Amino acid sequence: MTIRAVVRGVGHYLPERVVPNSEFEKTIETSDEWIRTRSGIERRHFAAEGENTSDLATRAAEAALADAGMTADDIDAIILATSTADLTFPSAATMVQARLGMTRGFAFDVQAVCAGFVFALANANALILSGQARRVMVIGAETFSRLMDWTDRGTCVLFGDGAGALVLEAQEGAGTTADRGILATDLHSDGRHRDILYVDGGTSTGTTGHLRMEGKEVFRHAIEKLAETAHSALDRAGLTGADVDWIVPHQANIRIIEGTAKRMQVPMDRVVVTVQDHGNTSAASIPLALSVGKARGQIKTGDLIVTEAIGGGLAWGAVVLRW
Repeated sequence: MTIRAVVRGVGHYLPERVVPNSEFEKTIETSDEWIRTRSGIERRHFAAEGENTSDLATRAAEAALADAGMTADDIDAIILATSTADLTFPSAATMVQARLGMTRGFAFDVQAVCAGFVFALANANALILSGQARRVMVIGAETFSRLMDWTDRGTCVLFGDGAGALVLEAQEGAGTTADRGILATDLHSDGRHRDILYVDGGTSTGTTGHLRMEGKEVFRHAIEKLAETAHSALDRAGLTGADVDWIVPHQANIRIIEGTAKRMQVPMDRVVVTVQDHGNTSAASIPLALSVGKARGQIKTGDLIVTEAIGGGLAWGAVVLRW
């Protein structure tokens, strides 16, 4: 028998404040049509004053536990993917651990920007396969609205806040592609491309900083690298694009999503798309989309799913799992 990391529950949380594209027309030179045409985004959510990343993550974690029929006492570890932790330290994951009332196990953050949730899933899978943990809560949570330069129309209209979470559990499988759970992972990074997507703040500047992006360069790398990593993960699992029920991609830009699906030869009616409602929520976007996809009735038990993402670093990767 083979141990697999199987999804037991999923949940998400979005801040109450919804910001339509039209709201940006009041402060910068842009329009609803301009934003929709270039990104597919129609609206996004912004966290309230005093509402932090750990708050969003906790709400998503509570929803995932409820969906799994578990309590915090059932969880051995929490991995939280974020680039917008409340503080430099301690980790936002330990804050979630405390708020859930989890007094055992361990918790830590993963920082790979928009690819963070894919990297967190791969780490959770490794913990389960090694026997270090039996049940792992994997969370993606961001408050990217706190990193925006509100005079830069090329970036400030693209991002939103939110959180999503999965509960993974060790279960025995037959060792075939029909098994439920994570079947393969594929991770990459290339630090030579740091300057096309970064935040110009941190300990080197003594400031929080703002997000800076060379959109055309990021777009070019995204289309190529996302399709390649998805194919690599499928190859490792012994599967092809024809076996895929759903692509659940990082929700950054509808043109990137469409371009990647085309390269994978998967039709758009087999792609879960939420970018129009959430904008780019970085590490939160994939778990948000998984939770929404399940709630819509799209994702069902036994479906084969490919998730893929690319973010600053550059860092990118994919996970193949059977729901």
